[in-house]
Amino acid sequence: METQSVFVGIDISKDRLDAFVRPQGESFSIPNSDQGVGLLTERVGAFHPLVILLEATGGYETRIVAALAHAKLPVVLINPRQVRDFAKATGRLAKTDRIDAEIIAHFAEAIHPEPRLLPDEEHKELSALMSRRSQLIDMIVMEKNRLHTTTITVRSHIKSHLDWLQIQVRDVNSQIDQFIKQNPVLKRKVEIVTSVAGVGPTISRTLMAHLPELGQISNKKISALVGVAPFNSDSGGHRGKRIIWGGRNQVRSILYMGALVAVRHNPVIRKFYRRLLAAGKAKKVALTACMRKLLTILNAMVRDDSLWCAK
Repeated sequence: METQSVFVGIDISKDRLDAFVRPQGESFSIPNSDQGVGLLTERVGAFHPLVILLEATGGYETRIVAALAHAKLPVVLINPRQVRDFAKATGRLAKTDRIDAEIIAHFAEAIHPEPRLLPDEEHKELSALMSRRSQLIDMIVMEKNRLHTTTITVRSHIKSHLDWLQIQVRDVNSQIDQFIKQNPVLKRKVEIVTSVAGVGPTISRTLMAHLPELGQISNKKISALVGVAPFNSDSGGHRGKRIIWGGRNQVRSILYMGALVAVRHNPVIRKFYRRLLAAGKAKKVALTACMRKLLTILNAMVRDDSLWCAK
């Protein structure tokens, strides 16, 4: 007798965890606490699920994901937008925590999302530091914008705050660099990626923090993961423009800056960029292709543990 595959969807809120099991149709709700997470892990594990699917909820998912991963259960994180689109496509417009858990489980059963490498504790710590750095940079930009629209008295307060923010950014940068130096694996990865012209400290830090899969999955998969793989937009005889979509915005944004530098200073990327322009590609399209090429080069180098060597 063939064993039936089981799929679990978990909806996470600040105070509660709602789970739904397909195809059994069983559901249960547990407090979002240390004890509740342990109980949920035990109950979910008893079903021997093929996939346990959760939405990324801005941090509330961290504890439950860590517990499920530690229990060697097949946990997968997904962008909430994909679940919302799936709910609309299946006509599920009502919304409660239980319904959300059911829709997540249905999505898991219908799509069979592939489990991906989950960040370990070190990557989580590094990611938190990088997120804090981004927050500080955003505050600096906002304060600089306010300088042009305020009075002289307030301007002095803003300048003092800007000085403090700059000190904080330097401190966080120092903590990030020290963190990487103390980790031999991350230190070697940074050495590899920064050997490529166009990849500096900010790019390498971002890759280490937000792309732990670098060097561990195929070029095609990592391009899709970051969001630099082009998607078709064809219908019948119509051939639409290929577009990039989704992915990890932090990594994609920083790769764009890296590609801008690389088309000027990296001989391989520069040659590739000029060839695309000569073939009639728009500059934006050519630059996106350079982002993808730069990423695949870095992925292969980390995979092979080799430094940059332009041919």
